[in-house]
Amino acid sequence: MSSRAAAKIKSTDQQADRPARLLAWYDRHRRTLPWRVVAGERADPYRVWLSEIMLQQTTVRAVGPYFEKFMSRWPDVTALGRASLDDVLRMWAGLGYYSRARNLHACAVAVLSEHGGAFPDTEEGLRGLPGIGPYTAAAIAAIAFDRCTMPVDGNIERVVSRLYAIEEALPQAKPQIKEMAATLLGPSRAGDSAQALMDLGATICTPKKPACALCPLNDDCTARTRGDQETFPRKAPKKSGILRRGAAFVVTRGGELLVRSRPEKGLLGGMTEVPGSQWLAGQEDAAALAQAPELKGVTHWHRKAGVVSHVFTHFPLELVVYAASVPSRTRASEGMRWVPIGTLDGEAFPNVMRKVVAHGLDL
Repeated sequence: MSSRAAAKIKSTDQQADRPARLLAWYDRHRRTLPWRVVAGERADPYRVWLSEIMLQQTTVRAVGPYFEKFMSRWPDVTALGRASLDDVLRMWAGLGYYSRARNLHACAVAVLSEHGGAFPDTEEGLRGLPGIGPYTAAAIAAIAFDRCTMPVDGNIERVVSRLYAIEEALPQAKPQIKEMAATLLGPSRAGDSAQALMDLGATICTPKKPACALCPLNDDCTARTRGDQETFPRKAPKKSGILRRGAAFVVTRGGELLVRSRPEKGLLGGMTEVPGSQWLAGQEDAAALAQAPELKGVTHWHRKAGVVSHVFTHFPLELVVYAASVPSRTRASEGMRWVPIGTLDGEAFPNVMRKVVAHGLDL
């Protein structure tokens, strides 16, 4: 047998053995996470679903404390489905991407009212629930119900794109990456296979300086063989959003702050905010100030030095902050309310509003 033929057979054997090598590595090095069961135990669909929703576009480190708080307050989907949306938004405040919180609550309500408090055990059934897309449905189906499917998150995209040196850039490469990721599924333990790839990407096959020497798949990783593993996955150039500008109005009445709730639909839907102007590209300060709330007792708006900057997924934002104090009997404008400053931590403020309030109150 020629050396080339022998190498080809070895390569084929290595590829066939990948699922087993991956699981063997996972059994030794699996991460301990608040939502993950110990080896041999069956995963709780509620915990899997809750963690997957929270982990969308958020790090494990950031999610951990929120997951524990939610589990303590609402230990199962029935409890969460009976909670108010306002309570859920308050508990979620600070985690960002608030449409996830609204979908989380809507999904719990749907599971309770339409499925008797039990999550569907198939990808198709799961995708019929609010806030559950293709990835989340596959993740829950694999991890909670051991369905033979491979979810593909950012970590798995990185591992697979390097393993096969997939040249097409994201997001166009997603279908090919998903197809190749499925080759890493063995005949059983689909959930463990998925979590093994997630852990591999999070701890070994990292974006920069991957620890290839420790990887169980390093012998037949195409990108490692070529030496360009850090260039994968290929990514199309990002489009930067246009800066939007606006004003925020921090109004106090003794020990109280004037707030309102944002519309249920749209950016930061249902969250709490101080009154403010529209957020528009190229908006001048005078135009933003003209949108101040009309309140008896406000004769002058004090402009705070500097601006509050925040970056959303699709655009950066700069807010000029104006402050004013009103007499103790001043009524809130329609759609607004007074809340004690001492209890602001319990309000469903998004991070941008927490910055605004801190800036306006000199906290």
